Amino acid sequence: MGKKDKEKKKLTPKQEKYLKFRKDKPTNMTYQAPDLSEDLIQQVKLNEERIGFFMRTRPRYPERFVNERKAKSKR
Repeated sequence: MGKKDKEKKKLTPKQEKYLKFRKDKPTNMTYQAPDLSEDLIQQVKLNEERIGFFMRTRPRYPERFVNERKAKSKR
């Protein structure tokens, strides 16, 4: 049992019409971080430390619980 030759799918007129708008997208995305000066690197590090400190020490209030029945009656 061999593999069958696959025939290409027949395109509908609508697909043929909009085929020109399709663009090939690159398969691999490369990202390079910009080169930062020493001052900017220190500023980023300081900002990250401040955010980390805030996230550790922030007050954590319990989430508000809204009863579904009460919410429906107030609509």
